[in-house]
Formats: sequence, C-alpha cells, structure tokens
Amino acid sequence: MVSVPAPMRSLATSLVAAVLAVAATPAARADGRSGQEIYEAVCAACHATGELKSPKFGDARAWKPLIAEGQRALTRAAIKGIREMPPRGGNPRLSDREVERAVVHMVNAAGGKFREPK
Repeated sequence: MVSVPAPMRSLATSLVAAVLAVAATPAARADGRSGQEIYEAVCAACHATGELKSPKFGDARAWKPLIAEGQRALTRAAIKGIREMPPRGGNPRLSDREVERAVVHMVNAAGGKFREPK
C-alpha cells in the first residue's frame, strides 16, 4: 500500500467532495440549468421588482399580452433583447435553451402554459 501524506489526503478528499457536490446539483446537468435557476441567477434582478418596466414575476396581468405573443416570439425577443432588456438578460453565456427555460418558468408562473424546451 502507498502512504499518502496527510495534507495530500485532505486535499484529495476536499476535491472529491467538491466534484460530488457539483455533480449533484441541477446546474451540473449536461443540457444546462433549469428555468428557475436561470430566473434566480439572471432574470430576477429586474423581473422580481419590475425594474426598467419589466413584467414582474407572477403578475398575470402584466404577462398576459406577452403570453399572447407565443413561446417562440417571446423566446426570440429574450434571446435578442427588447426595449431595456439586453440580449439573454445580460448574460451572453446563456444558451438558447436556458433562455427559453427561463421564459417558460416566468410565463407559467403568471398563468401561461408554455412547454419546457426539449
């Protein structure tokens, strides 16, 4: 058996624990983060408070005309940016799928019936 110094064992144990913790989180999914995770990390900065005239999360009345535009149009606007909202909510690292998931999450919280992207 090979003897490993205590500091190296401690470091190795810490690294393994960190890798396992990250792998167990939804953010570690191969296909990106969930709509709720994206909302909380990016979109809530404005949509939680209505900052810059954004429709507030869960406000069915504010979201109703946007929902009427449809999932494809609303997702496209979120990806490209619209009015005061920058493209991808200001996070250029978001994939199209992650943006769509965030749109679905926010719309459905306001009474919409959008489908999770495949």
